[in-house]
Amino acid sequence: MKQKKRKMAMVSRQVSMSDHNQDAEDLQYWLSKSPADRLACVTYLVNQYHSGVLQMDKTKFNKIKRDDII
Repeated sequence: MKQKKRKMAMVSRQVSMSDHNQDAEDLQYWLSKSPADRLACVTYLVNQYHSGVLQMDKTKFNKIKRDDII
């Protein structure tokens, strides 16, 4: 069977877990974006969070008669 040529190159990068600072990379990434892009991403994430269908809480409760409480 003939192998297909990849359209995208595989990219990997090895980093040391003790030396790697993901928070600094994340901060640098977001600071490189324009305020409009950052606001669009925040708006998208908020909409994703709130777009879930709200369902009624179907927790079952047992009523206890006041005479049963000691």
